[in-house]
Amino acid sequence: MISKNQNEGDEKSTSRRALLKSTALSAAVLSLPNTSTAQNSKAGNFARLDDLIQGNQGIARARKIALDILKPTPKQLEHGLKLHSESLVFDGYAFSPRTATDPAIIVKMIDAGASDVELQDLIEDMGMTRAVTDLREREEFMMAFRASGVTCIYQNAGEECQHPLRLIKRLARFSFLTDMLKPLVTKATTPNDIELVKKSGGHCLYLTGNGVPLPQDWNSVEEELRFIRVFFQLGIRMMHVTYQRRNMLGDGCAETANGGLSDFGRQAIAEMNRQGVLVDIAHSGWQTSLEAAKVSAKPVVASHTTATGLHRHIRSKHDEVLKALADSGGYAGICCISQFLGGNGDITAFLDHIDYVVKKVGIDHVAIGTDIAYASKAKGNNLIKLPPRKKARNRFASLWPKETLTASDSARESISWTNWPLFTVGLVQRGYRDEDVKKIIGGNVMRVAKAVFPAFPPLI
Repeated sequence: MISKNQNEGDEKSTSRRALLKSTALSAAVLSLPNTSTAQNSKAGNFARLDDLIQGNQGIARARKIALDILKPTPKQLEHGLKLHSESLVFDGYAFSPRTATDPAIIVKMIDAGASDVELQDLIEDMGMTRAVTDLREREEFMMAFRASGVTCIYQNAGEECQHPLRLIKRLARFSFLTDMLKPLVTKATTPNDIELVKKSGGHCLYLTGNGVPLPQDWNSVEEELRFIRVFFQLGIRMMHVTYQRRNMLGDGCAETANGGLSDFGRQAIAEMNRQGVLVDIAHSGWQTSLEAAKVSAKPVVASHTTATGLHRHIRSKHDEVLKALADSGGYAGICCISQFLGGNGDITAFLDHIDYVVKKVGIDHVAIGTDIAYASKAKGNNLIKLPPRKKARNRFASLWPKETLTASDSARESISWTNWPLFTVGLVQRGYRDEDVKKIIGGNVMRVAKAVFPAFPPLI
């Protein structure tokens, strides 16, 4: 039986005044050095960061694993950490730190007869927004952000589909999160916002939609594409052309046919160009990716991917696609998914993919799109056991081959999201100049964001 006291803290409504008060407390507790160059040039700041993460066994363990693999010299480590803290760091595709769900609330919903859809929405909502309503979750959320040193995330704020009502759910959650947590974390709507956030020492989200919203009435092309403008106005700045499966725009990366971009897909890309939405072919098939990069009037990106030249995977991009991305002015964002990286699937493999893309298409056309998140440790009611769930069919959007690579836990931990500063250290170790490191860890993503964002958004 769940006691009243167990649920009391999560069920109390939080007034705006109380929220601001607790947010201020979080800011005071987590006032780590991530702002100005002058602040971060002091060696003691690195010790303060170490002190912080030692209080979190998961972050500290992942950091030690990566350092044991990299083995940087003290000079390389200090220089890399300093460079990271001074730089605008822009994760080209990821998730802000995920907060823990509360099993007590889930049990209540199950007892009330909630449907599978309601439960999925509840679990997702808590994982995305509980930093607003729970002080402990907020503190860990901000600690992860501070440990990462990430200025901005291209935040996954849409479900993998084309349905406007499904796409809008995550958009609402992250709009709510940033509305309620400012000034700690804000929603950026222009590239200039991101630069201002860096100067202020804060963090922000730049939202991506995971699909082109289509009403699917099919009365006319113009009518089908009208929601691109609506979602741009709501803050979406990047959209997937496809997910794994074929849709009306083109073939996804898991389709065996590799049929390429449709005529409608070409018109959709033209409208994305016109409205100022970045075209993302991360989950598109190779032919769809190639054609999208060639027909777009503005840069195209594969926001979270790997290089087929090092490891063939449905989510990797071969050299011809990498060149087409570069020719468009875009980039390939290397992700932190061990199965996509191949090799040992660790931080060394991750850096190898960055090296490969640099050698193939140049320093201006590679970035980092981790495609992962920090996950909060379970707290409070974590001892409550949820009832077993019945087996569910695979979601339609999920079309995955059987994975052949099994990475070790330590390999996966070495590329944890909070190890972002060590990605910079690894690049320093490999001999990249400071200005080139800055391009890889954020400069290239910013350049493309500026190139795509319209100086004067169209009136209609």
